[in-house]
Amino acid sequence: MCAKRGIFEVMKNVFLTSSLQSVAKDLAEHLDPNIKRFLFVITASELEKGNRWWLIADRKSMTELGFELENYTLTDKTKEQVKDALSKVDGIIMAGGNTFYLLWKIQQSDSAGLIKQFVKDGRIYIGSSAGSMVASSDIYASREKKEIDAVPDIKDFNGLGITDIMVQPHWGSKSFKESYLNEIMKHSYVTGFKQILLTDEQYVIDDGDNITFVDIKAIS
Repeated sequence: MCAKRGIFEVMKNVFLTSSLQSVAKDLAEHLDPNIKRFLFVITASELEKGNRWWLIADRKSMTELGFELENYTLTDKTKEQVKDALSKVDGIIMAGGNTFYLLWKIQQSDSAGLIKQFVKDGRIYIGSSAGSMVASSDIYASREKKEIDAVPDIKDFNGLGITDIMVQPHWGSKSFKESYLNEIMKHSYVTGFKQILLTDEQYVIDDGDNITFVDIKAIS
């Protein structure tokens, strides 16, 4: 269940969103009707204070469509525990928050290889914001000082490597304007990775052979 683009092995069934809640209904139409159970990985949001409204909204958008979501965190999990959790579901939804904290917890749980194999075996990966960014082979271009400062023990910037594109979410959002202008865009020019800027109403499907760009505003 994988293909080659150049020298990069690309997995099928990868959905990368900026905001899952905004595109869930359209995205679900691309899923096999037998796919029902997902791990809803909330790890990236654990450093956030206050109401994690985006997390609640992303979860609700999928449960209202009939999907079964189990809240899950990689924090303090062993590799065997993650493997066991993945064996019970059809897919994984990697929710948003601090991308580098999420990557750090993936490193600590030694689960990158498990998640990559999970997708390689034909299971579904859905990323939302940080969850989409960490799917790339390298997340260097998305770094923000405040996010990295929160995880001084992170080993490197190597992502999951289940896609050869780097998603930059929330393009056009006023809330992220300063981050893009002052940090992200500057870093983007010093990497050799393919990058896609996504608004909250857009998402990408990477099936291993092709990358499909979907804009729900354009098809509504």
